[in-house]
Amino acid sequence: MRLHTKILLGLLLGAAVGIGANLGLGGDHPAVVAIDTYIAAPVGQVFLRMLFMVVMPLVFASIALGVAGMGDIRKVGKVGAKALAYFLATTALSGTVGIAAVSLFEPGKGLDPAVRAELLALYAGQAGEKVTQSQAGGFGIDTLVGIVTKNPLRSAVEGDMLGVIFFGLLFGIALTLIDEARARPMVDVLGALEDAMVKIVEIAMRIAPLGVAGLVFGVTARFGFALLEPLGGFVAVVLGGLAFHGLVTMSVLVVALLGLSPRTFFRRVRPSLVTAFSTSSSAATLPTNIKVAEDDLGVPPKVAGFVLPLGATMCMNGTALFEGVTVLFLCQVFGVDLSVGQMVVVVAMTVLTAVGAAGVPGGSMPLLVGILAMFGVPGEAIAVVLGVDRILDMARTTLNVLGDLVGAAFVARSEGAWTPADLPPLAVEPPIDQSPDWPKEDEIVPRLSPVRPPEER
Repeated sequence: MRLHTKILLGLLLGAAVGIGANLGLGGDHPAVVAIDTYIAAPVGQVFLRMLFMVVMPLVFASIALGVAGMGDIRKVGKVGAKALAYFLATTALSGTVGIAAVSLFEPGKGLDPAVRAELLALYAGQAGEKVTQSQAGGFGIDTLVGIVTKNPLRSAVEGDMLGVIFFGLLFGIALTLIDEARARPMVDVLGALEDAMVKIVEIAMRIAPLGVAGLVFGVTARFGFALLEPLGGFVAVVLGGLAFHGLVTMSVLVVALLGLSPRTFFRRVRPSLVTAFSTSSSAATLPTNIKVAEDDLGVPPKVAGFVLPLGATMCMNGTALFEGVTVLFLCQVFGVDLSVGQMVVVVAMTVLTAVGAAGVPGGSMPLLVGILAMFGVPGEAIAVVLGVDRILDMARTTLNVLGDLVGAAFVARSEGAWTPADLPPLAVEPPIDQSPDWPKEDEIVPRLSPVRPPEER
């Protein structure tokens, strides 16, 4: 049985048992409280703590490696600058779309005020003080100055994500500016650190079915059906936001930046989108992406080979949108009202942490937990959305990969290395002056999969 199936079953089992206990015995029954206190909650806490432990080292290593991987910033030139500007701009745009969608529909505000008060009381030890600080805090010059951390180790200990990200950015830039031979050992250490943190996430995800079941049991046994309706609204907002950004916003960019019909573009990149949806991994889709960009879009190999690997790490449109919706949704659930300035911070954080997210299934979860902590939402709240994350992960990875391909074609066109006229003919499309019958085999331009003539089909 696949892991995501186990997690879904854990969610359903925990929710069913919890709701049954709530309806049959009541959330305050001694037996229900005992099961939650001594069995369900400890298992869930072990899972959450394994995610918490990797947040800061993973953020630092990923951000520093992402910058250092570009090489000497002074030598990257126009191609790197254009690619980076495109990645950051479209990722910020997708995060803004997510923030706008969740602010418009407010799926988390349908919660009964009494239930919200109980949630805050339940997690008072983890979130009560931070919720008050988040509601009272504003966004001003002190916030900007505070990004420049005085002590990166202290920032890591105190959960100051912005401070750690800023230090990671500077550290990565510094590595590109010193002698390559001196920087290489540190880059190798950072790469090993990132790989080790990703492995810990993979280990944590192996116990996720039990952890999710325990956490969801505790919530549903206490609140019954009260949280299920907002969760359905959350899923609808995420999928709707991803669909809007992919079909509307990206279509506009395809027309404006590439001069192509969106229908033509989507038809040619379909193999990459299918691979991304099925694997939920930008990294696993990279070989297909490069082949599609070169063979079906006609992007020069030197551009595709530079932009697409960089995009697999830094162009995270879908991830940023998902993180923005999740943060605001859980803030609504816990009654945390964010100011406009704080929403700007959320967008910035979704962009930066999306860039630092590992290109593997569930790679954004530890970073998302860190963002939630910034706004006073307890880490346990991640259990509310984790059970439905698989389908959302598949959808947002598809949008990530779509953004990569648009970026590769945009950079190639802006450099004069590609135009819409360079689109190669598709294998299944006969020449215009030919009859509707299938062309002969030697007239077909080989593509991703060869087309067999009728007599062999």
